[in-house]
Amino acid sequence: MAETEKQTLRKAERLNSRILIERLFSGGGKSFPAFPLRIVYMPVEKENLPVVSILISVPKKRFKRAVKRNRVKRQIREAYRKHRQILTDSLTASGKKAIIAFIWLDNELHSSNEVEAKVKKLLTLTTEHFS
Repeated sequence: MAETEKQTLRKAERLNSRILIERLFSGGGKSFPAFPLRIVYMPVEKENLPVVSILISVPKKRFKRAVKRNRVKRQIREAYRKHRQILTDSLTASGKKAIIAFIWLDNELHSSNEVEAKVKKLLTLTTEHFS
């Protein structure tokens, strides 16, 4: 077996810069849905960021209980962790960096397989838009 990269989601890959988040949502980012998710993305030029930084948002308006919000966030994180190579490989090859936000749109829970399929679809579409 050849050298393999660990498939972990490090803290550095999480978007927590208030300035970047505001810029992403104040019209700087592009978005499209794949129900029950919406992705908002924007290319960035900062050197100290990883290739892709992500933010996951599950509004309290959708799920009042934190247990359900946390479950959905875990599902999205896991799906992104498994399939992020779709996006990171093309961005690395082109020398670009991006910030991404996943936003939950539905009032119902969905199976992990369904969430994974939607995240994969969104990552593929985002890769096409960056190309």
